[in-house]
Amino acid sequence: MPSTPAPGALPPARIRGAVRGTYIAFAGCGLAFSSWASRLPQVRDHLHLSPARLGLVLLAIAAGSLIALPLAGPLIHRAGTRNTVACMSLLLCVGLSTVAVGYPHGTLPVVVGLFLLGLGTGAWDVAMNVHGALVEKHLGRSIMSRFHAGYSLGTVAGALIGAGMVALHVPVTVHLVLAAAVIALAVPWGTRSFLRDDAPLDDGPDEPAPAPRGPLAAWREPRTLLIGVFVLAFAFAEGTGNDWIGIATIDGYGTSALVGTLSFATFLATMTLGRWFGPMLLDRHGRVPVLRVLAAFGIAGALLFVFAPATPLAFLGTVLWGLGVSLGFPVGMSAGADEPRYAAGRVSVIASIGYCAFLAGPPSIGLLADHLTTLRALTSVAVLLGVAALITSAVTPPRGVVASSTVPRQEPADHDSRTAS
Repeated sequence: MPSTPAPGALPPARIRGAVRGTYIAFAGCGLAFSSWASRLPQVRDHLHLSPARLGLVLLAIAAGSLIALPLAGPLIHRAGTRNTVACMSLLLCVGLSTVAVGYPHGTLPVVVGLFLLGLGTGAWDVAMNVHGALVEKHLGRSIMSRFHAGYSLGTVAGALIGAGMVALHVPVTVHLVLAAAVIALAVPWGTRSFLRDDAPLDDGPDEPAPAPRGPLAAWREPRTLLIGVFVLAFAFAEGTGNDWIGIATIDGYGTSALVGTLSFATFLATMTLGRWFGPMLLDRHGRVPVLRVLAAFGIAGALLFVFAPATPLAFLGTVLWGLGVSLGFPVGMSAGADEPRYAAGRVSVIASIGYCAFLAGPPSIGLLADHLTTLRALTSVAVLLGVAALITSAVTPPRGVVASSTVPRQEPADHDSRTAS
C-alpha cells in the first residue's frame, strides 16, 4: 500500500515530473550547443574566416554569457527558474535561427546570433542549476551530477545528429532551424513540470522570509567566492580536457587523428560515467572526502597523460582525468544552493567565476604551448586541481544546513518513503 505524503511534502509523482523536466532542460542545453558546434566548420568555410577572425567571432558567445551570468540571479528572483529557463531557451533558439538564416549573408548576422545564443545560455544555465539543486533537496539525495550527465548526453546526441546531417549534405540553415524548433518546443514543455521555487521541503515549520538582499550581496560572501574558485579549477580541468586532449594525443604521442579522437571520446565517456554513478558515492561518504579523492585522481590522470612513456598509459591517464573532474562543477553548483532562498544569487556568482575558466582556458593553454609543447602545457591542469583539493572544505554546507549529499540515503526513513518511486 503506497505511503501517504506527510503534510507539506510534495507527492512522489510531482517530484519525478520535476526530475524529468530538469533532465530535459540540461539535455536541451547540451543539444543546442553541440548542434551549433557540429556545423561550425561549414560556417567558417563559407565566411572564409581565418583562425584569428574565427576566434573573434566566437567571442560573441562569451560576451553574451558574461553579461547574462551575473544578471541571472536577480532575473531568477523576479521571474522564477521555470520562466527563466523557458524564456532563455527561446532566446537561444532565436540566436541559433539568426545564425542559420544569416550566415549566407555575412559575418554580422552570425555575431548577433551568437551573442543571443550566449545570452540565453548563460541565464538558462544558472536557472536550471538552481532548480536542479531544489529537486535534489526534495529527493533528499544527490542527483545534480546526473543532471550534468544529461547535458553531456545532449551534447553527444547533438554531435551525432550533426555528423549525420553533414554526411547527408543537409544545409546548415535547415539543420539549425530544425534544432531550434525542437528545443523551442521541448524545453518550455519540460519546464511545465518544474517545482515552484518556494515549494515546501517537508512538514516542518516554514522558514521566515529572507531579509532583502542587494543584487551584489553574494559577491561579498567569502564561502561563495571560495566555491567559485573551487569550481573554476575544476572547470579549467574539464574545459582543457575537452579542447586539448585530442590534439595533445596526436602531437605529443605521434598518433593518428583517429586515436586522438578516441582519447577525447574516452575522456568524455569516463566523465559522463563519473557523473552518473557519482551520486552514490556522495550520498554514502559526503562531498568533501569524495571530491578530495577525485581531485587526486584528476591530478594523477593529468600527469600520467602528460608524462606517460607510451600511448596506452596516456589513455589510462585520460580515464583518471575524466573521472577526477566529473563531480567538481555539479557539486559546486549544489553547494551554492544549499540554502534555497539565496540559491539564485549564489549560483549566479559561482557560475560567473567558474565560466571564466571555460573562456580563458583554451587561449591560456595555447600561450603555454607556444613556449613548451601542447602536451607539457597540460601540466597546468594538475596545478589547478591541487588548488581545488586544498579548498574542498568550502563545499561543506553552512552551519545548520544539511546537504542531500551529506546524509545517508536511509536517513530519515520517512523522507525516503515519501520520495520513493
